[in-house]
Amino acid sequence: MSVAHPRTARLVVCLSAPVFLVVAAGVCHAGDLKAGRAKALMCQACHGLDGLSKVPDAPNIAGQTEPYLVAQLQAFKTGVRKNDAMSVVAPSLSDQDIENLAAYYSAIEINIGKLPGQ
Repeated sequence: MSVAHPRTARLVVCLSAPVFLVVAAGVCHAGDLKAGRAKALMCQACHGLDGLSKVPDAPNIAGQTEPYLVAQLQAFKTGVRKNDAMSVVAPSLSDQDIENLAAYYSAIEINIGKLPGQ
């Protein structure tokens, strides 16, 4: 019995899942990128539409992995993770909103220009 490589197995899961999945560069997006971008308008004051922080206390979220973003948004929504701004925003997010936001922000490509000391 052969065992599929994890990426291969993930790709098979993506292709056999509901039609709204987007497969780009071998990455599964459970959410809708366009809907995520529209929902991200409410996030832009702190995180920016580009996912790059606009305030000192907000993290950069562009290019984070989709499962990580989903987990963190769910944690804010349920109150497991606490933050003054997120405790106002997260409870109003539906599970689909969370999937869409995670798909959108995780799809943003990050380019590194120069590393310090080079």
